[in-house]
Amino acid sequence: MNISYSQPLADEQATCRFGAQLVNLIYPFTHEHGVVIYLNGELGAGKTTLSRGMIQGLGYQGNVKSPTYTLVETYHVAERDIYHFDLYRLNDPEELEFMGIRDYFSAQAICLIEWAEKGEGVLNSADLFVNIDYDNDTRRIELSANSTLGAEIITQLQQHPITL
Repeated sequence: MNISYSQPLADEQATCRFGAQLVNLIYPFTHEHGVVIYLNGELGAGKTTLSRGMIQGLGYQGNVKSPTYTLVETYHVAERDIYHFDLYRLNDPEELEFMGIRDYFSAQAICLIEWAEKGEGVLNSADLFVNIDYDNDTRRIELSANSTLGAEIITQLQQHPITL
């Protein structure tokens, strides 16, 4: 699948706004099935910031923190479960089996997964790959489809570009 979308992000606020608009574009697709998003980028690139924007974009009012030490944080908002995973400290993908990882990938769930490569072989496939890279003093975000659902989401994004 070779469909993608790319956009610069000027700062942390732009990253949060992008996340909020993106999740509202994704939300209608979650009425029938869950969405799995792999978040890629170096440490400090903005993966958790994007996740915070997405979670708060659906109306969550509380603190959104990195699940670096807990592996997963759960949010129930807008009649959806959002699971934010950070697998940076994962030593072995089998640890995910012990925590019941498969239960998280349910219909109507949105799974945001940082450092997904550490769970290779155990995690569900991504619908979208989100790459955040440094671009001098700013960031660039690129979304790539990895499923028919991912392609549908990016098509919607291309038809309704995110304005920051």
